[in-house]
Amino acid sequence: MSPTRDTEATSDRRFRTRLYRGGVCVLEDFAPDEIPGHLADPAAVVWLDLCRPTFADFAMLEPEFGLHELAIADCLQGPQRAKLDRYATHLFLNAYAAALDGEGTSLLLSEITVLITERAMITVRRDHGFDMDPVVAGWDAAPELAAQGVAFLLYVLLDHLVDGHLAVIHQLDDGIGDLEKLLFDEHMSQDRTVQRRLFQLRRNLVELRRMVLPMDDVVSTLLHRDLRVVDETMRPYYQNVYDHVMRATEWTESLRDLASTTVESNLIMQANRINLVMKRVTSWAAIIAVPTAITGFYGQNVPYPGFGTRLGVVVSTALIAGLSIALYALFKRKDWL
Repeated sequence: MSPTRDTEATSDRRFRTRLYRGGVCVLEDFAPDEIPGHLADPAAVVWLDLCRPTFADFAMLEPEFGLHELAIADCLQGPQRAKLDRYATHLFLNAYAAALDGEGTSLLLSEITVLITERAMITVRRDHGFDMDPVVAGWDAAPELAAQGVAFLLYVLLDHLVDGHLAVIHQLDDGIGDLEKLLFDEHMSQDRTVQRRLFQLRRNLVELRRMVLPMDDVVSTLLHRDLRVVDETMRPYYQNVYDHVMRATEWTESLRDLASTTVESNLIMQANRINLVMKRVTSWAAIIAVPTAITGFYGQNVPYPGFGTRLGVVVSTALIAGLSIALYALFKRKDWL
């Protein structure tokens, strides 16, 4: 009989548990100290999710799972790179979930660690940034594969993470397209906007690449037969995840190249714009220089309205100041200054 889903929010719990027998979830949200009793049944598979765990939490689990001290230290210490470590009694997998913020500019990363044994999977989250509910929904959506136990649970989790990577990459790709349109906009000056968004885009791509590239080794290692994690039933599904990882890797690399090309194009356009401004200013300076040179050579000085009076000085000074301010405003509006 399927368990009744708790209606309250689950994302803020410190721990969540599930018990599977014969591919069916028969119990959930039981206390972690009950896990040894459930695992006494050879047909049982357990999932435990820990959010912001303490050393005491792992001390409680260590007798049952034989967790290596280095694995526990990695779970409790600072961020780790995406990797897969092999210990005598379990596997240690570290990966990241990725998303963009509401404005679609900053990359948000959530680290998740997975401890894998033959009949148990423990997920460790450093914060509530990664929501396990979609993963749990994925488990419930494929009951015909749930009988594969830990291999199935891990597959859905990895598939969800990698699909999230692809979604972020797609958003960044769209962002580069918007930047290219903004870059070639001849009606508005957007230098600062383009430079700021280009900097943020390249930063996001660097962080994303650091997170995506190691997933190649993680998934390919899981496919090795000597690990005995993936059987022939689940192998095509893991191969599909691996294909998505390769696509994410190649797409990220191509976006890095495209971002670099966009930066170079921006610099070239700025240089061309400066050359155009210099050409215009030089042309006007040449036009003004001709009458200035002639009148200066002949020492020409003719009377003008207000000549020889204080009013004339005020008028000429105001005329010089007004024209200078007007020229400054014009050059500023055209982005020549």
